[in-house]
Amino acid sequence: MVKYNTGINIFMNIVGGRWKCLILFYLSQKATRTKEFYELMPGITQKVLTEQLKQLERDGLVYREVYKEVPPKVEYSLTELGNSFVPVLNTMCTWGNEYAIVRDIDQDAQICCKHDQR
Repeated sequence: MVKYNTGINIFMNIVGGRWKCLILFYLSQKATRTKEFYELMPGITQKVLTEQLKQLERDGLVYREVYKEVPPKVEYSLTELGNSFVPVLNTMCTWGNEYAIVRDIDQDAQICCKHDQR
């Protein structure tokens, strides 16, 4: 019998999908405004970005700060819990870089996350 409340299932429920790890990666670089995400991830729709950010905020990985100015400014950053995910992102980046070498896949760059943005 398969148990579904295991570490890997919890992990996939929190950060699985096409965009969440990429969102967390960009937030590991710096706090980011909504508009910047569209520039960084041109294929993402407004609906999907909003949903993904809300889920990451609900799950405690992302902090949303609204500045009281006109027009309103909203900025996203990693929480302490979100920062604890950065080593996982770096492991994923390292594995992806090594995979690209083994499979002879062209890459734009070999990148890693910053360990602390504060």
